[in-house]
Amino acid sequence: MRPKWQQIADEITRRIERGNYPERFQLSEVRLAAEFGVNRDTMRKATKALRDSGLITTVPNMGTFVRAAEEQRDGGA
Repeated sequence: MRPKWQQIADEITRRIERGNYPERFQLSEVRLAAEFGVNRDTMRKATKALRDSGLITTVPNMGTFVRAAEEQRDGGA
């Protein structure tokens, strides 16, 4: 069985692909952790995996956002 953080990252990826979380949508680790019933450490692992895959980006002092499709393809900021 896959680790919980990986299952969450997979679900968020599906939500992004389906358009549930549109481009530039702000993701809240606190809200997502509550929704998935996990602690923030588990949620941070999931968001790190999503950042590493290029689907989301974190802007210091602003938050974590879904990248625009062209940024996902090109790896832009």
